[in-house]
Amino acid sequence: MVVEDDRNLLDTISYNLKKEGYQSLTAADGATALEIARLEKPGLIILDVMLPQIDGFEVCRILRKETAVPIIMLTARTDETDKIVGLDTGADDYMTKPFSLRELLARVRALLRRSQQSNVITEGEKDQINFGNIEIDLKRHRVTVDNRIMELTAKEFDLLAFLAVNQGFVFTREQLLEKVWGYDFAGDTRTVDVHVRWLRQKIETDPSNPRHLVTVRGTGYKIEA
Repeated sequence: MVVEDDRNLLDTISYNLKKEGYQSLTAADGATALEIARLEKPGLIILDVMLPQIDGFEVCRILRKETAVPIIMLTARTDETDKIVGLDTGADDYMTKPFSLRELLARVRALLRRSQQSNVITEGEKDQINFGNIEIDLKRHRVTVDNRIMELTAKEFDLLAFLAVNQGFVFTREQLLEKVWGYDFAGDTRTVDVHVRWLRQKIETDPSNPRHLVTVRGTGYKIEA
């Protein structure tokens, strides 16, 4: 689904998605977007920030409470704060206008490819991983901390599961974008940092001083048992 109040841009994105073989739903305001999303359950949403009735940030925040559908946010504003707000509301990715349609389509393919896979774990891995007070059930896509189930988005789970399966190995942000997000091009590494911050708030006893999801200065991230 494409949600955009600029009719020309809405038609352009929708037309190019259809050329790529996708079915495309459209909405020009936030209220309609929520109605269609709940009714039709699209596989991915391209969501503009500046929308009539309900803005894109609020639409994303509402949807994220109801579904793990991949969301790419679009904005004409280049303010770094807007980007962080977009990711904090639960967007999987964020693009600033004007943008390349080829890159948008590449990101759509990457996010759909990941969302359609059951997980990012290779076949033959064990079903469950435990470290510290954290348990990851790879089959049921469930994470518990001190026996309490944590509500993770699909992308948060994929990131945690990938790092946990490769426990002790350090991955750069670029490698994580490739392995977890499926990007085979240069994506914005801020996306990784925001998802790591979310995860720490959910799995770490003290998110400001993490014991398990640790930063390796100058390199990237890893899971420590």
